[in-house]
Amino acid sequence: MIFADPPYNLQLGGELHRPNNTRVDGVEEHWDKFDSLAAYDRFTRNWLAEAHRVLKADGTIWVIGSYHNIFRVGAALQDLGFWILNDVVWVKSNPMPNFRGTRFANAHETLIWCAREKNARYTFNYQAMKALNDDLQMRSDWLIPLCGGPERLRNGDGGKAHPTQKPEALLHRVIMAATQPGDVVLDPFFGTGTTGAVARKLGRKFIGIEREAEYRRIAEERLAAISELVDPELVDAPAKRREPRIPFGWVVEHGLLRPGDILFDPARRWTAKVRADGSIVSAEHRGSIHQVGAAVQGAPSCNGWTFWMTDRYGKPAPIDLLRQRLRSEIAAGR
Repeated sequence: MIFADPPYNLQLGGELHRPNNTRVDGVEEHWDKFDSLAAYDRFTRNWLAEAHRVLKADGTIWVIGSYHNIFRVGAALQDLGFWILNDVVWVKSNPMPNFRGTRFANAHETLIWCAREKNARYTFNYQAMKALNDDLQMRSDWLIPLCGGPERLRNGDGGKAHPTQKPEALLHRVIMAATQPGDVVLDPFFGTGTTGAVARKLGRKFIGIEREAEYRRIAEERLAAISELVDPELVDAPAKRREPRIPFGWVVEHGLLRPGDILFDPARRWTAKVRADGSIVSAEHRGSIHQVGAAVQGAPSCNGWTFWMTDRYGKPAPIDLLRQRLRSEIAAGR
């Protein structure tokens, strides 16, 4: 699989601007700089042609962009023979406001997901995506906050290490959807290494290409701190109210639990391992937190949120506390 976050062609009037027309601070003068739309189109077609060349017949490509470039990228993808499978809207729960009040606040980016050609036999882990979404079919609108808090990498001055660092939750969903453990993920615009970090956590291999020395340094330090997930059982995919619904898979996506973490019931009679797709496994039972909770008890149903516990600061706590925490963070736009 290829995941690409190419330059967005944001240059306007000789300066680099965000979608709300405020200037981007701390961006290198040559970053995202093209003399004309024709030059940007040539650049886009050149790298996409190479992507098409190296992609396996059953591989897929994801390209993310904003309204500045995604339509031009989409046309180039089709012209080069890629077959569009979906466009996915990343809805940001905490978007940058439009300070001038001249446009709508730009609250989303678009991902285009393509097979190499029309009749390709590509990977799509439908059941994993369904498990990640509390056993409901995954839709093409993904509500995920911008990268922030401790996940946001900083430079020596405390500023953002990279202006467009993507949240790991976004890459978790992309990689889980379209790859299997051991597959290779290529990112031709590697930046500070989010794609590689998530790939390593999910038992995938990766290749990253990045021309900026400082970004490479930060990415290498980041990746060196991540140990590979060696148990494929934890990453392979298995064949509701007024408050916002928070699937258990979101708790895993946002790093509040990690694949391999152990859950247990209040009496510690049963344990279960967390899997990357938001399902859990306990002995021969696997499925959602609710399904496995019911199965181990021999009960017709179970509220997995209150049944399963996890260690927090040396004390057992119901995983529902993690759901509440994530719900409040999303509501606060963090």
